[in-house]
Amino acid sequence: MSRIKIKNFGPIREGFVGNDGWLDIKKVTVMIGDQGSGKSTVAKLISMFSWLEKNIIRNDLSVEQLNPTIFNNLCVQQELGEYFFEDTVIAYEGEGYSFEYDEKKGSFTGGITNTEKYREYVLPKIQYVSSARNLLTILYNISLQNIIDRNGNIVDLSSNIPFMVKDMNKEYTKALEKLARAGFSLPLNDTSVYYQNYSTFIKAKGKVVSMSAASSGIQSITPLLLVSRYLSDEVQKDVLDKVQNIDNNLKNRIEGEFAKEEGELSERFKQLYSFGKEILTKEEDVTLLKEKLKRFIPSSFVNIVEEPEQNLFPSSQQKVINRLLEYNNALDRNKLIITTHSPYIIGYLTLAVKAMELYKKAKKEKVKAQINEIVPQKSAISHDDLVIYELDEKDGSIHKLDTYKGIPSSKNYLNRELSEKNELYAQLLDIEDLCR
Repeated sequence: MSRIKIKNFGPIREGFVGNDGWLDIKKVTVMIGDQGSGKSTVAKLISMFSWLEKNIIRNDLSVEQLNPTIFNNLCVQQELGEYFFEDTVIAYEGEGYSFEYDEKKGSFTGGITNTEKYREYVLPKIQYVSSARNLLTILYNISLQNIIDRNGNIVDLSSNIPFMVKDMNKEYTKALEKLARAGFSLPLNDTSVYYQNYSTFIKAKGKVVSMSAASSGIQSITPLLLVSRYLSDEVQKDVLDKVQNIDNNLKNRIEGEFAKEEGELSERFKQLYSFGKEILTKEEDVTLLKEKLKRFIPSSFVNIVEEPEQNLFPSSQQKVINRLLEYNNALDRNKLIITTHSPYIIGYLTLAVKAMELYKKAKKEKVKAQINEIVPQKSAISHDDLVIYELDEKDGSIHKLDTYKGIPSSKNYLNRELSEKNELYAQLLDIEDLCR
């Protein structure tokens, strides 16, 4: 399990209260809080450190190259460049590597977390799903257009689109090609997404509508679910089957690394790349290559999602969160990290935890079928795999949401906001009596 510590960075000041400031990053990790409390800050830092760890283990970057400038540049890329204070301290302990940035010391260092964890490390595919994902539905059209300004210069219309959206667009294009040619079913009103002749459209109740004319909810969940499903499927594939689809740069890097090994590993890899895994006749070659390639080819999925509830009715939020949990549950080593303003998301996660508890107790298939009507078995989660953090925008602190017998507490920030609304309504009723 990975963990992160953040002190005096952007809206986060005190950081996590307890555990010496360390936030555990579990299989499902959720951040709730008001605007400006730092939810996306935590999510972006987790994404950035996971990416750093991945690239060092894959030898795209060395620990010796780490310095404060590199870290600052990465933060600028993630739109966190203005968040530093004179006493900023950020530390990350990953599955393979650990890092620490200290503003006062002017240092950014890294090293192996521990030898056992390092050996067990499995390369992840990391995807940050920004709340600006609706832009993906128009990004393709923007890329085809050239606009000339008054001076005769070509204006790049996509220049102001956030980096994370552009990055996600690469996977979205692949997902459309792979999953939406024959239609991809969305969990909303019997709606399907199609990608044909370089155009994206939806079919709902027999009517066809272009994606740009679809509802905001459809435009939000289409890239979210397509990319999440596509990447979940990709990392589940046998690593040996994926070798023939890697690019030349990665192929050459793997060959170079394997050439340093004793034996015929490099030659076996060349045969695998050229002819497929059927060429490998020795079981020991298959086992060794799988073990070595897990450091170069992703075999797990870290899905970081901002506001999955965006533009969705409450019952639709449940369907979307169930899909995300299903994709996350496909592999034990996958992770789902969520930021949310929705009390319904927390409620539906509570249902998923309770459902798992009942699935374990249920003996009869009829009972399991009843549970499945509420929470699909593929979407149920263990309470040990879920952690919810509440971020306070007033003092910059982070607290872990309490649980009762493993079930997330209803006494959380989002539910308190609902209670405050009820209290305000009660006050208006009292005032109404004075109006008579």
